[in-house]
Amino acid sequence: MEQLRLPLSVCDLRPAEESYRDRLIWLLSQNLNFHDQRGNYASHSLHAFPAKFPPQLPRLFIAALTRPGDSVLDPMVGSGTTIIEALLAERQGIGFDIDPLARLIATVKTTPLQTDLVMRHGKHVISQAKILFKTRRSELEAQLQSRWTDESRTFIDYWFAPETQVELLALLIEIEKINNPHIRAFFELTFSSIIITKSGGVSLALDLAHTRPHRARFVIAKDGQVIIGHDRTGGARQRDNILTRTVRSALDEFEKRFWQNVKGLAALEAQAGRATIHAGNAQHLPLADASIDLIFTSPPYAANAIDYMRAHKFSLVWLGHTIPDLGHRRKQYIGGETITDMIFETLPPDTMRIVETIARYDLKKGKVLHRYYSEMTGVLREMFRVLRSDRAAIIVVGSSVMRGQDTQTPECLAEIGRCIGFDVPRIGVRQLDRDRRMLPTGTVRNHDSQIQQRMHEEYVIGFYKP
Repeated sequence: MEQLRLPLSVCDLRPAEESYRDRLIWLLSQNLNFHDQRGNYASHSLHAFPAKFPPQLPRLFIAALTRPGDSVLDPMVGSGTTIIEALLAERQGIGFDIDPLARLIATVKTTPLQTDLVMRHGKHVISQAKILFKTRRSELEAQLQSRWTDESRTFIDYWFAPETQVELLALLIEIEKINNPHIRAFFELTFSSIIITKSGGVSLALDLAHTRPHRARFVIAKDGQVIIGHDRTGGARQRDNILTRTVRSALDEFEKRFWQNVKGLAALEAQAGRATIHAGNAQHLPLADASIDLIFTSPPYAANAIDYMRAHKFSLVWLGHTIPDLGHRRKQYIGGETITDMIFETLPPDTMRIVETIARYDLKKGKVLHRYYSEMTGVLREMFRVLRSDRAAIIVVGSSVMRGQDTQTPECLAEIGRCIGFDVPRIGVRQLDRDRRMLPTGTVRNHDSQIQQRMHEEYVIGFYKP
C-alpha cells in the first residue's frame, strides 16, 4: 500500500512499509477518547443528535486508511458525522438511513450552500413569519385545526403550547415557499433544531436529546403565568427546575438558531469531497460488490436503548409525517423490540449462548436480542460484500444490559464477523465523556453497577477483509 496523506501525528509514528492490517491494529491501540477536543466545528453542530461519537474518531481512521477520492461508507448514517469528515478530507462519502430526520440532518450537514443566498432567504423567512404571526393569527389557528390528521393533532396539542403552535406554523408556511430544495432543507433542519435540543427547546417535552421525553409538570407562559400545574388554591405548585418548562418564543429561537447554523455552512463551501445520503436499510445496500474503501459506523443499541423515533417524531410530525407512518418505520429500526414475523439467523455458538442466557431470565428479551444479532449479521454480511479486499470496516458500539445480564455486544459482533469472513485483529476501547456521548445513568458513578460500567465505555471494533 502506498504512503497515505496522513496527519503528522500519524505519519511520523508509523513506518510507510507496514501493512494495512498492521496500521489498523495500531490505530485501534491508540487513545480514542478525544475528551479534550471540541466537536462543534464545521457543520457538526447544526442539529442535536443523541449519542454521537466525536468527529475526531472517524477522522483518524479516514486519514490513516484512505486517500483523497476514496469512498467512505456509513450504512447507518445518523447525524452524518462520518460523512462530514469524509467530505472535509476530500473523500467521497456515502450514507444510508431509514430514519427521515437522520437523512435530513446528514444531507444538510454535507451539502455546500452559498451562505449569502441562505442569509437572504433567512432574513425573508424570519421577517415574513413575524408579520404573519402578528397580522393573521386567527387564520393560522384555523389552519392548525385542518392541517393534520386527528392523531397528529392530538400529539401536537399535548406537546406544544397553543402560542408556540401558531409561531411554528407561521415559520413552516414561509419555509414551504422556498423553491430551492437544498435551501429549503436547511431551513427545515433549523426548524427541527429548535424543537429537538439538548436543553431548552420550544416543546413542552423534557429530555428530548436522550430520546425518552416526558412532559413538563409545570409550564410557565412568556408573561409569567402558570398555564400547566396548579394546586387547589390556584397557585403554582413548587417549581422544581427539572420539572418546569418556560414557554419560549419559537420565532426568537428560530432566529437565533438560524444565525448559529449559517456559520457552520461556511466550512463546506470550498470542499473538494462529495457526499450523498440515501434512504436505505443497512442490511440491503444498493451498492456494487467490492466498491467501498472504508466503512465507519455506529449501530443502535439492542432493544431500543436509544429510541430515536420517539424523539424525532416531535419534528417529523410538523414536517408532514403521520404518527402511524412513523410508528411503522420505528419497527424497522435495527435493535427494535418487535419480534413478529422476524426471520432469525443461526448465530455462532458463543453469541447464541448469550441469547439463551438472557432468554432464561426473560424469554421475550432473549428473542429481542436474537433479533438484534440477526439484523447485525445481515449488516455485517453486506459490509463484507461491498468492502474492497485489504480494507476495513470500523464499528463503534456499546454493550447493553438485559435483566441484569451483559449482552457482550462487541464480543458477539466480532464472532459474527469472523463467521462471515472478516478478520477481527483488535477491539479498541474508549472511555465516554459524561457530558456528550454517554446516556444518562445518574450523576454519581457507581463502580459496582454493571450498567454504569458499560455506559462509561464503548468499543471500536476493527473488521478487516483479507
